[in-house]
Amino acid sequence: MNPSYFITRAKPLKGFFVELTFSDGLVAALDLSTFITDESGTIFRPLSDPSYFRQVIADPELGTVVWPNGADLAPDVLHERALREVASA
Repeated sequence: MNPSYFITRAKPLKGFFVELTFSDGLVAALDLSTFITDESGTIFRPLSDPSYFRQVIADPELGTVVWPNGADLAPDVLHERALREVASA
């Protein structure tokens, strides 16, 4: 996959919020708790522990956020959500 936007920085905030910086300069704080549900699959279950969730990083090779267990989220999906957050602020 070749995403249109890459995540260049991920800063964990309170709860399940992460401040993301995208390759186009967009910066937004997103609540990622909706991705962490029992229906999301087993790879996302460890993220329900806030201390584990805070281990999020921006992987420069993948261009998105990742956790130690290999969980990641599509950067284009996160960029779209970030645009909606910024527009509604």
